[in-house]
Amino acid sequence: MANTPSAKKAARKIAHRTAINKTTRTRMRSSLRKVEEAIASGDKDAARAALKDAQPEIMKAASKGIVHRNTASRKVSRLSHRVEALA
Repeated sequence: MANTPSAKKAARKIAHRTAINKTTRTRMRSSLRKVEEAIASGDKDAARAALKDAQPEIMKAASKGIVHRNTASRKVSRLSHRVEALA
């Protein structure tokens, strides 16, 4: 357990940031799941709409440092290719 006041404050800050990061990561993963489900159903319009909603969530997670920006770009790129490949 933290002994000094600064260590106690650091522990509080870490707990607070962890909660914020967890919500952002959850929102990103939920939006990814919605795109995946739309692609699996074969509905191109729904997949496009889901991708349009997911892209800002993914990039927001990247800007906050929750995922690396290259990872975020790769996810968006692969999803957009899969959405456009739907017949």
